[in-house]
Amino acid sequence: MPLPPWGSLDSGEDGAGMGWVTDWSAQAACRTTDPDELFVQGAAQNRAKAVCTGCPVRTECLADALDNRVEFGVWGGMTERERRALLRRRPLVTSWRRLLETARSEYERSCGPLVAGADELDFEEMEAEDAGGVTAGPVDRRYAVDPGDRPYAAGPGDRRYAAVG
Repeated sequence: MPLPPWGSLDSGEDGAGMGWVTDWSAQAACRTTDPDELFVQGAAQNRAKAVCTGCPVRTECLADALDNRVEFGVWGGMTERERRALLRRRPLVTSWRRLLETARSEYERSCGPLVAGADELDFEEMEAEDAGGVTAGPVDRRYAVDPGDRPYAAGPGDRRYAAVG
């Protein structure tokens, strides 16, 4: 099963892999990070975004930042510039939480139930086996979001997406 765009497949005791988490900040990967490291400029933003990689509540964090028009810092793996660009491209979205929650549900429905511990699998190795031993590199999975359309899983190069994973 492919890794979901929001990060981990963990469905452990904290419930992060089970539906939408409303109190997401308590489970965020950045909760032990110095907050100043998430409010940086230039190349340092890439290091800040790396903190979000694999975060079990990345989507919730991003939805909160988009819905509340948070202007500064890295939230949900996106810089303020990336979030502003997304908001400009999708002005008709009234609830990013609803949109991203629906996208997650659609993804889970299409891929089947999440399996506890599946995030420990080596997906690149599995993809290499499927491709006859050739690894093309990490797979970039994102949700495409078009006003009026249902969310769908988009691949690399599809310009109609919201980076949530």
